[in-house]
Amino acid sequence: MLGTHVAQKGSLVNDEQLRFDFSHFAKMTDEEIRAVEKLVNEKIRENIPVIIKQMPKEEALKTGAMALFGEKYGDTVRVVIIDPSYSVELCGGTHVGSTGELGFFKILHESAVAAGVRRIEAVSGPAAEAYIESVFAGLAAVREALKHPKELTKAVDNLVSENSELRKSSRRPRLVNWLTCVSSCSKRQRRSTESPLSARSWKLAAPTP
Repeated sequence: MLGTHVAQKGSLVNDEQLRFDFSHFAKMTDEEIRAVEKLVNEKIRENIPVIIKQMPKEEALKTGAMALFGEKYGDTVRVVIIDPSYSVELCGGTHVGSTGELGFFKILHESAVAAGVRRIEAVSGPAAEAYIESVFAGLAAVREALKHPKELTKAVDNLVSENSELRKSSRRPRLVNWLTCVSSCSKRQRRSTESPLSARSWKLAAPTP
């Protein structure tokens, strides 16, 4: 999907979230993120059985099983198969019985962790449901604050534009006041230096011969 150069560089999986590091030279676009989510969720809905086998390492590699570069494996390896044409990997972690148990998959963040290495953080199952519920709750709150507009995005854009114009207009009086103050202060300073009172004061202060 992103290219044949992509390889796993690290991962973290627990009951709350997952983190996946991979080699890639650019930030993923929104379209690429949606495409990955779409593919994963399609596989989840297919409810593919997860098959786990123990076999000699050389035999596993001949079947096309993916091994992580730099990882050390014994002579016998644990092979996890999720559709032989889709995913065959050497892995010792805990897995679900079938992809359907994951329920739903959602990427939360995509970021850089090193030169040429990107990271996605995602959730599935109840955590993904909770995330979607929080997003919809936030949208409902915004809609209510804007008095339930027919087109929410347009209403938000208009509000941002109006706020920007108000900020610009509020700066103008302050700029005029500042310029007026500078001009006034300059005039007072010129008058004080040209005042005859200043000359008289200097004469009074001078010593009498």
